[in-house]
Amino acid sequence: MKKDILQALQTVSPIQLEEHMLERPANSKLGDFALPCFPFAKVLRKSPVTIAEEIAGSLTHPSIRKAKAVNGYVNIFLNRGEITDNLLHKILNQSAAYGSSNEGNSGVVTIDLSSPNIAKPFSMGHLRSTVIGNSISLLLEKNGYQPVKINYIGDWGTQFGKLLTAYRKWGIEKDVRQAPIETLLKLYIRFHEEAEVDPSLNDEGRAAFKALEDGDVDALALWEWFKTESLKEFQRIYDLLGVTFDSYNGEAYYNDKMEPVVQELEDKGLLVESEGAMVVELEESIPPCLIKKSDGATLYATRDLAAALDRKRTYDFVKSIYVVGNEQSLHFTQVKQVLGKMGHDWANDIVHVPFGLILQGGKKMSTRKGKIVLLEEVLKDAIELAQKNIKEKNPTLANQSEVAEAVGVGAILFSDLKQHRKHDIEFNLETMLQVEGETGPYVQYANARAHSILRKAQVSKTFAINEVNDYEWETVKLLEQFPQTVKRAADELDPSLIAKYAVDLSQAFNSFYGNVQVLTDHASLPYRSALIESVTIVLTESMRLLGMKAPQEM
Repeated sequence: MKKDILQALQTVSPIQLEEHMLERPANSKLGDFALPCFPFAKVLRKSPVTIAEEIAGSLTHPSIRKAKAVNGYVNIFLNRGEITDNLLHKILNQSAAYGSSNEGNSGVVTIDLSSPNIAKPFSMGHLRSTVIGNSISLLLEKNGYQPVKINYIGDWGTQFGKLLTAYRKWGIEKDVRQAPIETLLKLYIRFHEEAEVDPSLNDEGRAAFKALEDGDVDALALWEWFKTESLKEFQRIYDLLGVTFDSYNGEAYYNDKMEPVVQELEDKGLLVESEGAMVVELEESIPPCLIKKSDGATLYATRDLAAALDRKRTYDFVKSIYVVGNEQSLHFTQVKQVLGKMGHDWANDIVHVPFGLILQGGKKMSTRKGKIVLLEEVLKDAIELAQKNIKEKNPTLANQSEVAEAVGVGAILFSDLKQHRKHDIEFNLETMLQVEGETGPYVQYANARAHSILRKAQVSKTFAINEVNDYEWETVKLLEQFPQTVKRAADELDPSLIAKYAVDLSQAFNSFYGNVQVLTDHASLPYRSALIESVTIVLTESMRLLGMKAPQEM
C-alpha cells in the first residue's frame, strides 16, 4: 500500500520522493499517511504550505479517499472499504502463504545454530542460538530461500582433553552409565576447581586432547561414548522446542579436513610463525588469526575455515549464517579475512548473527563454575506452570497437556525472540507466562479468542462492507503490513520484528473485539468474520515464524 501511494505522489510531486519520506501519523485522525514538505522548500523556493497545497490538490488514486494540506503536510486518507475488501479476499485466498515471496529464488542459505557441547547439559545458554537460528531459517524460507540448518556440535577441542583427564582420575564407570550428563558435568567442574590449586592439570588436559587428535584408541572410545549419551539428551529438548536440523556435522567431522586448509595457507604464503605458533596476519587493527598452536594442535579458526570451505563445496550457498554470541565477533572477522586472503570472494557471503546473554540475577550463567540452569528443567517448569494456570481458568479445556506444552514452550520462545538479539535478556519464568503484556501467552490467547468467535459465526468469502470503523481499520492496516514486516525481518535477520508485530496485531484485535459487537450485528457479521479469520491466519503464521504453536482454545 505504501509503495502504491508513493507512486501516486510521485506523479504530482515536483521533486524525487523516497519511501522513508512518507510517514504514518501516530494519530490516525491526521490521516493514514503524511508527506512532510519542509525538506523541499529550499530546492523549490516555495513555502512548505504552498508545496503541500499544490500536491494535495493534484493527488488522485483509487485507494485515496482524500488528500488534505495541513501546515506543510500532505495528509492522505485512504479508501477504507476498497482496501479492506481487497486485502481480506487476498488473505483468505492465500491463507498461510500470505506474506510469502520468492525473493530468495531458492538460493541455499546455511545456518549454523544451537551447537551445544557434548558431555555437558543443554543449558539456558544454548537457547538463544537455537531459537534465533530456527526463526531466521523460517523467515528465509518464507522469503523464497532454501535454508540448511547445521547443528555444529561442540565435540572437539581442549575441553575434551580436560574431561578425559578428569574421568581417568576421578570417574566411576557405573556413575556415568546411571547419570551420564550429570556425572560428566561434575567431573568437568571438579577439573577446573582442582586446576586452580594444581595448574599442571591443564597441561595434562592439553596432552590428552592431543592424543585424541592423534587417534588414541582408548581416548576415542570414551569420546564416542560421551557423544552418544549427549545427543540422546539433546534430542529430547529439540523435540520440545520443535527444532530440527539438516546436518549434525560437528567440529570432529572436520578433523581430517584441516590439514588441507593448513597446506593451502602455506602454499599461498599466508602462514607466518609467531612465538612457535602458526598464524595468518590480518589488517593492522585485527589480531593475527591463530591456525596452529606451538604444540601442533589446531584451533577453532582452523576448523571453522575447513567447515566454511566444505559447506561452500557441498551446498554452494548464497549466504552462510553463523548464529553465535556477541563475544565471537572478532573470531568471525578473522575467519572471513583469512578466507578473503585465500582468494575466496564468497567470504563476503559469510554473516555472523551475534546475540547477547541470558542473565540470571543480572549475572552470566557459567558451566565452569557450576552456575547453570538446565533448559530441559526450565521447559518442564514452564509447561507445569501453564498447566496450573489452565486448570484454574479453563478446567474443562480438552487437550490440556498439549495446550500447556504449547503455551509453556511458546512463552520461553517469545520472551527470547521479542528482544533484539544483540541485547542481553533477564530470565524470569513468571513474567514470561503472563497473559497480559508483551508475552507469548498474550498473543496465543488473542488468537484463541478470535477462534472462539469464529466457532460461533460462519465465515464466508462472500461479504459486503458498508463501513470500516476506526477499530477495524487499525486491524486492517496491521494486516496489510505483514508482508513488509516479514521481508524486513528476513533482510535484517531479526525475528524480534515479527514478535513485536504479533503483539501489535493482538492489541489491535483485542481493542476491536472489546469495542465492537461482532456477533449481534448480523448485517456486518460476514465481513467481520472474514476480518477475524484473517487475523487468525496472520497471527498463526507470525507464531509459526517464531517457532511457536498456536492453540485454537486456551
